[in-house]
Amino acid sequence: MLISRQCTRRLAAIVAALALLTGLLPVDRAGAEGLYPARPVRIVVPFAAGGVADITARLVADRLGAKLGSRFYIENQPGAGGIAAARTVISAQPDGYTLALLSNGTAISASLFKKLPFDPVKDFAPVSTLGYFDFLFVVRADAPFKTMEDFIKAGKQSPGRFNVGTIILGSTQNLAAGMFRTAAGIDFVVIPHRGTPDVLVSLLQGNLDMAIDSYSALKGSLADGKVRALASSGPLRSKITPKVPTLRESGLEVSIESWNALFAPAGTPPAVIGALNGALQEILAEPALKKQLLDLGVDARGSTPDQLATRLRTDIEKWKAVIDASGIEKQ
Repeated sequence: MLISRQCTRRLAAIVAALALLTGLLPVDRAGAEGLYPARPVRIVVPFAAGGVADITARLVADRLGAKLGSRFYIENQPGAGGIAAARTVISAQPDGYTLALLSNGTAISASLFKKLPFDPVKDFAPVSTLGYFDFLFVVRADAPFKTMEDFIKAGKQSPGRFNVGTIILGSTQNLAAGMFRTAAGIDFVVIPHRGTPDVLVSLLQGNLDMAIDSYSALKGSLADGKVRALASSGPLRSKITPKVPTLRESGLEVSIESWNALFAPAGTPPAVIGALNGALQEILAEPALKKQLLDLGVDARGSTPDQLATRLRTDIEKWKAVIDASGIEKQ
C-alpha cells in the first residue's frame, strides 16, 4: 500500500513529537546551527586550580552540564597575564565547544602589556558575567586604626611612613592601592608580593601597615581575628561583609569591583551564545549557587552579551588611565 507524502510528513512529525516528550530526542538549543551541545564543552581558565575564578567556573560548569545535557569541564592554563589561555580559546573553532573564563584582569592586561597577541574586544564573543567581587582593606587586629578615617588621618600626619601590601604588580589589588592613595591624598609605599600568603605574613609580622585583597583570600585571617577590615572597595557594602563600610562611606570618591565572565571565540553563532546565556541566567538565579558563590565573596550576577561587552570596553579605558597615572612600566 502506497502512503502519500503528506501522510509521511505527518507521521514523521508525530514520531518526533513523541520522542521529544519521552526524552529520546534532544531539544534543538541552537536553532539552525544544529543541536548544542552535542559533545563535551571545554572552559579554559587562566588561573590555577583552587582560586575564586577556578571554583566559580567549576560550580557553573557543573550546572551548565546538568541544564544543557552535556559535560562542561575546566582546563586551567595559569600564568602570563592570561595570554596563553586567551590564545587557546581564540585559536579554537568558534562553535561553542571552547569557552574562556575571563576577568577584570583581561581589561588590565590590555593596558599593562605593550602588545597583546589578541584583541580582547574583537577576538571574543561575550556570553555573560558570572559574578562580581570587591576587595577589603585590612590591618592587624592590634593596629591602632579602628576606621579608614583613622588610617587616612595618620597617613597625612606621617607622609611616606606606611607600607601597604598587595599581590603582584599590575594586579587589580595593586592598582587599587594606587587609586586609594590618590583618592585619600596620602603618601605611602605600595609593596607587591608574589601571593596572598606572602602579603599576610608581612602584615602579621609588622612589615606592612595595611593589606588589600579579596574576601576569599582573607577569609581565614578574618575568621581567626588576626586582621580587621577597615573598608571594602565596591560601590555598595558587600553581602558577605555587611558591617564593613565602603571606601565611599569613608569619604573617598572611588570604588573598585572585579568580575568573572564567560566568553566564546569571535564568530561563535548567535544561537549558541543565546543558548549559553539563557542557561546561565537561570543558573545564576538559583539560591543554592548564589549562596555557594557568596561564601567565596562573589555576588552572582548574569548579564546580556551587550552589557558584558560594554563592561569590558569601559574597564579597559578605566584601567588604562590608572596605569598611566601610576607610572607602572608596561610589560
